[in-house]
Amino acid sequence: MSIVEPQESTLYHQLAESLAEAIHNGTFLPGTRLPAIRRCASNHQVSINTVLTAYRILEDRGLIEARPQSGYYVRGMLPSVKSSGDRRAKVRSPSSEKLDLIDAVFAAQNHPDYTNISLACPQNSDFFPTAKISRIMASLLRREPELIGRYALPPGSERLRRAIAKRSMDLGMALATEDITLTHGCMEALQLALRAVTRPGDCVGVETPTYFYLFPLLASLGLKVLEIPTDPQHGMSLDALELLLQEKRLQAIVAMPNVQNPLGFSMKLDDKKRLAKLVNRYQVPLLEDGLYGELQFCWPLAPSVKAFDTQGWVLYCASFTKTVAPDFHIGWIAAGRFSGELARLKAVSSLAESRLLSETLGHFLESGGYDHHLRTMRRRYAAQLDEARGIIARHFPQGTQATLPSGGFVFWVELPAKVDTVELFHRLLQEKICLTPGALYTLSDRGNSALRLSCCYPFDERYTWALKRTGAVACELSGLEAGIA
Repeated sequence: MSIVEPQESTLYHQLAESLAEAIHNGTFLPGTRLPAIRRCASNHQVSINTVLTAYRILEDRGLIEARPQSGYYVRGMLPSVKSSGDRRAKVRSPSSEKLDLIDAVFAAQNHPDYTNISLACPQNSDFFPTAKISRIMASLLRREPELIGRYALPPGSERLRRAIAKRSMDLGMALATEDITLTHGCMEALQLALRAVTRPGDCVGVETPTYFYLFPLLASLGLKVLEIPTDPQHGMSLDALELLLQEKRLQAIVAMPNVQNPLGFSMKLDDKKRLAKLVNRYQVPLLEDGLYGELQFCWPLAPSVKAFDTQGWVLYCASFTKTVAPDFHIGWIAAGRFSGELARLKAVSSLAESRLLSETLGHFLESGGYDHHLRTMRRRYAAQLDEARGIIARHFPQGTQATLPSGGFVFWVELPAKVDTVELFHRLLQEKICLTPGALYTLSDRGNSALRLSCCYPFDERYTWALKRTGAVACELSGLEAGIA
């Protein structure tokens, strides 16, 4: 898990990322010694201080450890989650118990006294460009005070839509300003898209596990859910999907091909091309959730499935709630052949987005400040994910596995089968620690011993204590010792 972007990256950051990538790729195996500091400096033509700083960064991330009089060694790595082997696609409906559990988790996540280690929303202003956004908004209000007195009717602010269309090229899409409709966050984009392409009683294919709030959303629209086998490293089984499309069992698909929540994978390029061909051939809409698309650790960014859409059957949904300003709650959708219906639904749903907030965001994107902010966040999240996986490797029960995300800040942890993470959730609530049990993310029983964790918080004493305490309670429930066996 590494990110290599040449812009605004110091020599020691570049070296640290290069070595981190080598560790994750298996070039440096656990227990092996890294090159001596002088030798590394000579090999990379940098100073000794640069190498020392890079090694300290890797040490802070939990990837290496210093051994007195010996050098730096790669630490034992947390095993990656493997495929469950279940290739069956099943139609299911969320039970009342599942929906009640979702409500309980939401209530705990919103409790100010709880330490949250799984909410997928940064909880500190350090993760957002607050000062720059404030200056832009203040300037706009001084120059154009009438902004707060006018609706921004669908499709929304032209300035922001133009900036989004320009940025979409980074994800391989060729969108025009008129292709985009602004929405009230990504969830409204998904809801409007579902209303545009389905009718009550239709069946929607989803990844498993998937973002848990999809289940009550689909249920509220009278839609059935069909979970499609999903590999934690490569994504949805396209063989299983093609069979379902041939049998005409699906009326729509919802998927996150880039930086999937909660697993963190990004589909391979050939699989994205194949997925686009499938939905165009069978004329079944794909709702592509691109919420974390711009937080990929690779550079240039891997393209979206929408980039290969030839007939408009892919509806691309995204927002800025995870990267710029959650309270703005501004999202967008490029709905392809369904753009007209989507705009009409938006008008009768929530009518309009704030002109002031939209114009502020549009100016921020135009200024280049967003690109700088994203580069900073990608590096920070990559480092914090490594650090969190290191804590899990040392403090969670032996046999614990975790995904290695391709971007973003959430990842999936699978504990030994003896650990019921719903029970773990309730145990930790007594200590004012909130996590999200894996049972929420699937309608099967695959997630009973899994959980999703999030690294979008300051790695302070409170967060790291909560993570270590979670591991300790999991050890109690499993009867196993902590650490890699």
